[in-house]
Formats: sequence, structure tokens, C-alpha cells
Amino acid sequence: MPQPKFKELERAYGFDEVALVPGDVTINPDQANIDFTVKNYTLSIPILASAMDAIVDPTFAIKFNKLGGLAVLNLEGIQTRYENPDEVLNQIAQTTEKEVTSLLQKIYSAPIKEKLISQRIGAIKQAGVICAVSITPANTKRLAPIAKDAGMDILVVQSTVTTARHISKSYRGLILPELCQQMSLPIIVGNCCSYNAALELMRTGVDGILVGVGPGAACTTREVIGVGVPQVTATLNCAAARETYLKESDKYVAVITDGGIRTGGDLCKAFAAGADAVMIGSPLAQATEAPGKGYHWGMSHSHPALPRGTRVRVGTTASLKQILLGPTSVTDGTQNLIGALRTSMGVCSARTIKEMHKVEMVIAPSIKTEGKYLQAIQNVP
Repeated sequence: MPQPKFKELERAYGFDEVALVPGDVTINPDQANIDFTVKNYTLSIPILASAMDAIVDPTFAIKFNKLGGLAVLNLEGIQTRYENPDEVLNQIAQTTEKEVTSLLQKIYSAPIKEKLISQRIGAIKQAGVICAVSITPANTKRLAPIAKDAGMDILVVQSTVTTARHISKSYRGLILPELCQQMSLPIIVGNCCSYNAALELMRTGVDGILVGVGPGAACTTREVIGVGVPQVTATLNCAAARETYLKESDKYVAVITDGGIRTGGDLCKAFAAGADAVMIGSPLAQATEAPGKGYHWGMSHSHPALPRGTRVRVGTTASLKQILLGPTSVTDGTQNLIGALRTSMGVCSARTIKEMHKVEMVIAPSIKTEGKYLQAIQNVP
């Protein structure tokens, strides 16, 4: 008699465990169309810069947008709490590893100043570029109208895990359909990693969802609360929800893979798994233009009771343009991310991002594991 099982575990896959299969026809990389559209905005580079204080300030947002991407400004961060954020960023960079978490908790306990929200958004808009901002669900009702009045173009509502339904005894939570109606501008929500959660979020009327719980370099959600799904599986789940929702509503909701992308190879696999765009953190924190001065920390690092992030030393390796567009002299895939995407699409017979979604993907050992295996069999007599 077979022994009953309490739970069935599904195998989930991260970027290091899969590989893309070349197509039967190759295409010149410069023929690949990598445009990304969310509602009435189209970007020539399908990359969003993470809404983290070590990555995006108004100056970075302007430069990133002019290169074709979209940088998201954290409206609950240092930029909106301090008149002179550079002094605070210097302090974070110079603090020891032992003291940095308590320092961040103290820094982020300062109140958000509404006038700074307007100033930061105004600085971005004066440069004539798209302004995207990020707010947590708890503060959206209060801060979103201020940001809209200041001229924001795209609103990102973001937390560790976001669902369409929320149970609470203390307050009436954020109602996404009401928010979509009130704002009348593109709204992206996240983060999620399952088919059902993604589908329910799409049905609220949002224009994009962020996919990723626990994979980021500066995120310790899996270590602290045990929650997370490897990114390839998470993206596949949410892309399936997008296709279901498209059939039932005729509305295409963008799927944006957020977190865990370290190299051009990871980025290419995210698109093959069904992403329409990606959100990147640590690779962009290495840019000379990034305000973090060679450091990167998660949005949940400063939680007053249960921090779920870590400060990561990433260094300063290249200009933003080199990281995105090259040229590069390194071979680890950390620079010229767009060149990697175009080349991968050409090799895999994909002329558009939607054709990239159809590229065959196989389960494969990681490059490091494969290398160790090859080394081992070469030593067999």
C-alpha cells in the first residue's frame, strides 16, 4: 500500500538551471525589435531600473530614460526624506557592515516630505523624459495624488508580495480597481510569482505586473521568512496568466521580471520565459552614475522590526551606457546587456520580444556545475 503524502512539491527553476535552444534560422541582431510598450508609452529598451535608493535618483532617471529605458524613483526613500540625499548616501557607504542595518532603520524612520516628492518628480519632468515612481500599497492612497499632481507618468505600486485581495481588521486596504479609475495613467503592480495571484491582479485593471519574490541580490526574503520562487518558474507562471487574461479580456498586460538578473544570459532567459521587460537592480548599481557609490541595498532592508535585505558591495565597474549598450571588454556578461539580448534573439530566430517568448528552453546544469562535471570526466582514467 503506497504511503500517503502530505504535500507534493513542484520542481522550480532559476536562471542557472535552464538554457535556450538556437533556432533553425539566424537573424542579424540589429534586425531585432526590442521595443516595450506599457499602455501609451513605448520604450526602445525593455529594461526598468529598480526603485532603489542606491540606483535611482533624478539624475540617474534622466540619463537612463535618454538611453531608452525607464528608471523608477522610490517615493518612500532617501530622495523624499532628506533635502540633501547625497550626505545620507555617503554615510551609508562609509558605515561598517555590522552597523549598517541599524543605520538604515534610523535613516528611513525620517518622515516623507510632500514638497520633496514634487521637487524630485519636477526635476525629472523638466528634462522632458518619462517619470515613473514607486509607492508601497500602504502609502499609495496618500502619496499617489501628490505624485500625479507633480506630473508623474507611470505609477508602480510595489511591495514584497502584492495580491488583489487583502485581509485586515484594522483598515480598508488599497482597492486596485478604484486606484486605476482614479489615476487614469499606467499602473504597474508587484511583486507576485504565481499564476492565480498574477491573474487576479490583471483583472483589477492594471497595465503591468512585476514578477519576483526572493531572487534579488540584495533581498533576503527567502532567508528571513522562507518565501520565494525561482525566477524562470515564476515568470512562466505569470506569463501563463497573461495569456489567459488576454483571451478573456482582449487586454495585454505586461509581465516584468524583477530580480535575480545578473548577466546578459539571465536577461535573455527571462524573455524566453515570457517576460515583456525586466527590472534590474545590482547590475545598474555598478554604474558610475548610480548614487549608491558602489553599494546596493534592498527596499526591505530598513524595516523597523523585520529587515529582509542586505547591503551588497557591488563596486563601480563601468558607465551606465557601457552596462546597457557597450562596448565591453569583460567576458562575464555584466556589460552590453542590450547587445546580449539582440544577439540571443538573432541566434534563436526571434525578431520580436513576443517571438522570443516562443524560443525553446531546456533544463540544463549551470555553467559552473557543467564545468566541474567536464573536469571530472576528463580526469577519469
